[in-house]
Order: sequence, then structure tokens, then C-alpha cells
Amino acid sequence: MRKLIALLTGFVVIAVGANASDPPKGGAPTVETAVKPASSAHASAGSAHGASAASAASGPKLPYEATLPIPGGSARAKSSAKSEESEKAKDDKPRGLDVKKVDETEADLTAKIAQRLAILRANQAARAAAAEKARKAAAAKEAAAVAEKAKQPPPKIEHWTYEGETGPANWGKINTDWAKCSAGNRQSPIDIRDGMKVDLEQIVFDYRPTSFSVIDNGHTVQVTLAGGNYLTVGNRMYELLQFHFHRPSEERINGKGFEMVVHMVHRDAEGKLAVLAVLLERGNASPIIQTVWNNLPLEKNMEVSPAVLIDPTQFLPQRREYFTYMGSLTTPPCTEGVLWLVMKQPMSAAPAQMALFSRLYPLNARPIQPNAGRVIKESN
Repeated sequence: MRKLIALLTGFVVIAVGANASDPPKGGAPTVETAVKPASSAHASAGSAHGASAASAASGPKLPYEATLPIPGGSARAKSSAKSEESEKAKDDKPRGLDVKKVDETEADLTAKIAQRLAILRANQAARAAAAEKARKAAAAKEAAAVAEKAKQPPPKIEHWTYEGETGPANWGKINTDWAKCSAGNRQSPIDIRDGMKVDLEQIVFDYRPTSFSVIDNGHTVQVTLAGGNYLTVGNRMYELLQFHFHRPSEERINGKGFEMVVHMVHRDAEGKLAVLAVLLERGNASPIIQTVWNNLPLEKNMEVSPAVLIDPTQFLPQRREYFTYMGSLTTPPCTEGVLWLVMKQPMSAAPAQMALFSRLYPLNARPIQPNAGRVIKESN
């Protein structure tokens, strides 16, 4: 508002100055013309221009006209000043109210920003605390898992071989369940010598053709039979479960070994085991071995169940004399308490049949174990 008033005032002053500076043409200037009120200039710009032109036409400007006192001029000036002050007061008053409102708004905004920052900082601190808590919990859980794992016994190795670090010399060390392989005192096989010749009761065989399955289990070729095949000895009946092959023979007779041996594993009603060992030497072809070879699986651990039958009696020699002693399984876990029945008369197998097995397993026999003073009986 003050700028508008100042602009208008300046315009009036310019207009009045212009009228006063123009020399009169044709007549003496009058005081009324020289001091024409500014209100006339405000009323009409055209009238002011006309008055200026008339004043110029009236004649030359007197040198004292600019200093002549204007009647009532002081009063009008005071009135104008009062009017200007009033307008200024009117203009200042709302401006003062606007500043106050702005200050209040700024204060309110500052408070809200401070409040928002406080919330953000609190949330950030809470997240950091939660992350730290989760980190500590995870670390504690991991430490507990490590401690628990340390308490657990080392994993048991199930893999074993016939040579190297997992061979027979280390069977008892690589798995605690196989401790008997090292610490047992009735282990098999043994060198059968110094047997006590006695009248041993004859073994009664009740074998018949039966269905079977064949598997190459990574240690030998094993044949599992269906039920119904038994042998009886010492008033105990044992059922034939499976038979498998070793090369060379694990047993020795008075220091003599054989090219192969077949172990026929039996079990009685109480779970006790009896193994019938039939030694194999080069000679005529074995029909039962040929049946097995004809049905060998193409891959290790692949089981084949042929549609033909197999007759276990084809492994039995004509003479049924035997050696007997208490021993163990010859493979891990080397369980003791096994009744061994070793037929004295070997059976034959063709060289080609033995060569085929040797291609699969050139050596899968456990070394001879100490006799440890065991009683060995021999048929008369």
C-alpha cells in the first residue's frame, strides 16, 4: 500500500513540477494556476496536461513563483501527511499479524520436525537393538550347536575294503561297532590244524531247488535264497539264508589254501549263526556256479531275481566229513559266536568260472586270524 501511495505522490509531484517549470505564454501567471491542487491532477490526467499547456501559453515563468506561499498549503500538507500515516498504519497492522502467524507456523513446524526426528531415532535405535539381539541369539545358537556336535561321537564309517586304510588291519579302528575285528579272541578264518579227531555227528541237509536273487554288493557276489532249506547239527536246525564267494579261500587246512571258497550262511530260531564252508579247486565246471554267473547283474548293488530255480545240494561233496570250531563272521562287524562247519572234501569249479570271478574280485579274503587255543574237532 505504501508503495502505491508513494507512486501516486511521485506522479503528482512530477505533474506539478512540470506545470511550474513551463513558462507562461501571453499573460501573467496567477497564483491559482501555479499552485493548482494535486487533487485536480488525480482527477484527470488530460486536465492536468491541458492546464500545463495553458500555463505555458500565458507567458514566462516568474522567478519567485516557485517560492510563493500557497494559501492553505500547510494545512493540506499536514492533512496529506496524516492520511499517509493512516494508510501506513493500516498497511503495517496486517503485516504485523502475518509475521506473527508465520512465526507460530514455523514454531509448530519445528516442533513437528523435532518430534518426527525423535520417532525416527527411536525406531532406528529399536531396530539396531533388535538386530544386535538377533545376532547374539544366532551366535549363541551356533555355539550351542557346535558344543552339541562336539559331544556327539564321530560318524561311523560303513565302508570297508580288503586292502589299504579301510582294509582288515583297520576294521576295528574305523568303526566302534566293529571293535571285535581287532579285539576279539574267537575270530575267523583260521588255519585249521591239530584238530581233535572224534566221532562227529553227521550233518543232516534238507536242501531243495528254490528261487533266488543275485547281487554284487561291492565285496563279493551274494546269492539270497527263498526259505525252506535247512541243515541240522548238534540238535539244532539252521535255515540257509545266503551264500557268497571268496578268492582265495579264507580257510586253510594244515597250512594249505585253495583257489576259492563258498560260504553258506545259516541261522537258527534263536538267531545263532552257522556257516558251512565248501572249498573250491580247479576241475570240472560247477552247475550251480554257472547258474549264478549266468544271472550276474550288470551293475554293483543291482539285484537280479531270475525266473529259474537253484539247487544248493550241488555244492555238497559226496563225503560229508567236516571240521568244526567256534569263530566269527569274516567281514565287519566280525560278530563272534558263529558255528563253523568246514567240509574236508573240496568241490571243483572250471578254470573259466574261477577266472570270471577273479575279474570281479581278485582278492576278497580276510587274513588268517590267531587260533587263540580254540578247540577244533575233526571227523574220523
